[in-house]
Amino acid sequence: MKRDIYLGRQKIGSLWLAPMAGVTDKPFRILAGEQGCDLAFTEMISGKALEFGNPRTWGLLDIKGESPIGVQLFGSSPSVLAAAAKVAQAEGATVIDINMGCPVPKIVGNGEGAALMRQPQLAAAIVSEVSAAVDIPVTVKIRAGWDENSINAPALAARLAAAGAAAITVHGRTRQQMYSGRANWEVIAEVVRAVEIPVIGNGDIWSGEEALAMQQQTGCAGIMVARGAMGNPWLFAEIKAALTGTDYQPPTLEQRIAMALRHFQMELVYRGRDRGVLFMRKHLAWYLKGLPRTAPLKKGIFAETCPGAIAAMLQEYLKSNR
Repeated sequence: MKRDIYLGRQKIGSLWLAPMAGVTDKPFRILAGEQGCDLAFTEMISGKALEFGNPRTWGLLDIKGESPIGVQLFGSSPSVLAAAAKVAQAEGATVIDINMGCPVPKIVGNGEGAALMRQPQLAAAIVSEVSAAVDIPVTVKIRAGWDENSINAPALAARLAAAGAAAITVHGRTRQQMYSGRANWEVIAEVVRAVEIPVIGNGDIWSGEEALAMQQQTGCAGIMVARGAMGNPWLFAEIKAALTGTDYQPPTLEQRIAMALRHFQMELVYRGRDRGVLFMRKHLAWYLKGLPRTAPLKKGIFAETCPGAIAAMLQEYLKSNR
């Protein structure tokens, strides 16, 4: 896989972090970047909420000091999304991504996210108007289709490319699959053949070996990592090693606990004591996934509200498992 991708005249690396609600906030994006992520995206941001100045939504747009950085927007109004894209560009976005793949019922119920795959004319209009509104690349994230009987990613991708999309990310599952079953990498390969712009493959990337297999099977220009990075920011380093044929050493127990503690401290500073503790519970559980005898530790973490006590639990676990 090529090391860099050109989005228009802009050169960006080929290993991307997917936008994930409750996961890809500023501290997590920083940690992913340190491990080799080339382009991270904010959590999905409502164009309409940004237009109305929702404080929480503005919090999601905290991208100062990050470059390159992608802002993912969702909505169904071309004019609203175009206005939101202008705001994101003014805040420092490197790339604007339009979400056309979110499968969550409350999103698709509003005609947004994956629902746009059933409205190709509107989807193309959104890309056209947003692209005209900003001076930075506009990309789109889609799924294979709505369901197994309506796989339309290749045709939609061609239409979006013609409307001005600089790249297309394809999650190889349908909307009906949500996050279950296997991703269909062949659909990604079909999109690669259907367009001349870069195609980023997404779905079932949990290891460097799987990333390499996706690239070889689909010919995609880049890889987007999603759930595989939760509690495992080292996945980016592992993938880069696999793609370049270099050696990779997985993190030791000491390194895993040290990263968990560092992430915890970053979130406490970023969110404040109480919100930081609540936010990090799931993240700490992800860092501990696959490690032996962690059930009591996880139970203790979810019951504790004192940051110092949680840190002490993690340090004691490390001490007892050396």
